[in-house]
Amino acid sequence: MTITAPTAFAAERVAHASPSPNYILGPNDRIRVKVYGEQDITGEYEIDSSGNVSIPLAGHIKAAGLTTRQVERAIVSALSKGIVRDPRVNVEVAAYRPYYILGEVKKSGEYPYRNGLTVLDAVASAGGFTYRANEDKVYLRRSGSAREEVYPLTAPVLVYPGDNIRIPERYF
Repeated sequence: MTITAPTAFAAERVAHASPSPNYILGPNDRIRVKVYGEQDITGEYEIDSSGNVSIPLAGHIKAAGLTTRQVERAIVSALSKGIVRDPRVNVEVAAYRPYYILGEVKKSGEYPYRNGLTVLDAVASAGGFTYRANEDKVYLRRSGSAREEVYPLTAPVLVYPGDNIRIPERYF
C-alpha cells in the first residue's frame, strides 16, 4: 500500500485537474461522435459492457482500452470502406463513467464523475461520514487496478472515472 503526503503543489493542481488527453475509454463512458457532412452518424453513443460502441454505417467499433484519437481512426477506417468518401471524424468524451464509494458513508453507491473531483468531494456527495467512519484514511482502487491503495484524508486525492473509494470503519 502507498501512502501519499499532501503538498501545496498537489492542492493547486486539484482545481484544474481533469482526465488527461490520453484518457483510456471504458464501459459506460459516453462519447460524442461528429462526422462532418453526415448528420445521420453524428451523435452521442455509450460504450457497452463488452467495450464496443455501435455507430451507424460503421458497425460495432472496439472503444474500451483506446483513446478518443484511436477511436476516431477506427471509425474513419470503418467508414472508408466504400460507405463515406473521405470521412472526417471527431470523437470526444461526452460523459465519463461513474465512480463508486462504499463503506462508512451515509449513501454508498454509484455517482457521476466530474472534473477536479477529490475524495472529500466524493464523501460529501455520498452524504458525509457515518459516526463509525475512520476520518483519517481512505482506500482507493483505481479503475483497471486490482490493488487498493491507502491515502490520508487530509491529502487532496483526485478521483478518476471508474475509481472505487472505500471509507473504513474506525476501531474504538
